[in-house]
Amino acid sequence: IALKKSTEKRADAVSYVNSEVSKINANKEENGTQTEIDKLQVKVVINTTNFIDSHNDLHINGIWNKSVSDNANKGFLHLQEHDRDFDKVISDNAKGYVESITWKSIGLPYSGKTEALIFDSIIEKKRNEFMFKQYSNGWVKNHSVGMRYVKIDLAINSESEWDKDEKELWDKYYPIVVNKEIADERGYFWVVSEAKVIEGSAVVMGSNSATPTLSVENKSEADNITSEQEEPSIDTQKVEQSLKELLNKF
Repeated sequence: IALKKSTEKRADAVSYVNSEVSKINANKEENGTQTEIDKLQVKVVINTTNFIDSHNDLHINGIWNKSVSDNANKGFLHLQEHDRDFDKVISDNAKGYVESITWKSIGLPYSGKTEALIFDSIIEKKRNEFMFKQYSNGWVKNHSVGMRYVKIDLAINSESEWDKDEKELWDKYYPIVVNKEIADERGYFWVVSEAKVIEGSAVVMGSNSATPTLSVENKSEADNITSEQEEPSIDTQKVEQSLKELLNKF
């Protein structure tokens, strides 16, 4: 436990599951020509609970509440593959929040719901053109949370007297695990009840594969003209009344 708390967790996937559910609305055409796009808004799943990942961690509901609350007015880093170089930043002001969603809504065949850590990010082409193209083409299938453990315990499927506390944790949390075959094969898992979000990343293979892109929307400036920027409308009734008054003078 001390060792896990002393390190930062990132993706190190050994398996890949494609849960593609992206709703892409990034390519518009006007008069037969494609509109130039320079800004996207993406909604992505950074992490999900009740799923044993490749670190053998079971994130449980409520794990992200404090971290999200602490960063409510700051925003999160949305990075490319956990790389903290300037050219790998996708967004430095992602809105992070927790949402209860069904497994089926993210393309997985499990029953019930999960608490998803979701990022809403504005991606500018000039900031990271490579990842801009990956998202606009629907090629980003997995994400990963860069995090630090805060509260963690070990659950073991054991009848040994020495493992009494760990067996109690196994009995308590095993029923909520959706991929029970992993728990059964290994005989133990880590219960992570609180963690601190450092960043969220787009990755080829996430340690938690239930982390798809949910939607991609075109947010280019040309498509966001406000009513204040539009030409004022003409009140035809006022024009007609003015003309009548002018004619009556003659």
